[in-house]
Amino acid sequence: MVLSDKEVVSTLCSELNTAMDALDDIVSSGQEEFMANRHIRGSAKYHLLVAIEAVLDLSSHLITQNSWRFPEDYADTFLVMAENGFISRDEAEHLADMARFRNRLVHQYWKIDDDVIWDILIKDRDDIIRYNEKILCAVNS
Repeated sequence: MVLSDKEVVSTLCSELNTAMDALDDIVSSGQEEFMANRHIRGSAKYHLLVAIEAVLDLSSHLITQNSWRFPEDYADTFLVMAENGFISRDEAEHLADMARFRNRLVHQYWKIDDDVIWDILIKDRDDIIRYNEKILCAVNS
């Protein structure tokens, strides 16, 4: 696998880590505080969007660098990664769901329930962290 631009990957991973740190802080404040404070909810949505965007950008960078099939949409980005052995099919499906959620967050933000955001913060953060670790391992190998 080709990873010719380590600076791009490093920058995107840094942005992802910053967003994930912010999301960790939000989770540590607890669900009650999250639900009671619109600024915290807004911050969570923003940092979740940044995290998902960074993962998509990292994937797009790897796809381009390796001349893999061009994805049909954001969700397909992760299927391309799975087709080329970077992640499992199950991981790809789960990350594709996050990409679809990103589209809802950007284009249908008024329809997203805050309970859904909280659930994602609790259940899906580790998937993003693991993906980032795979990228870093690939870059450093």
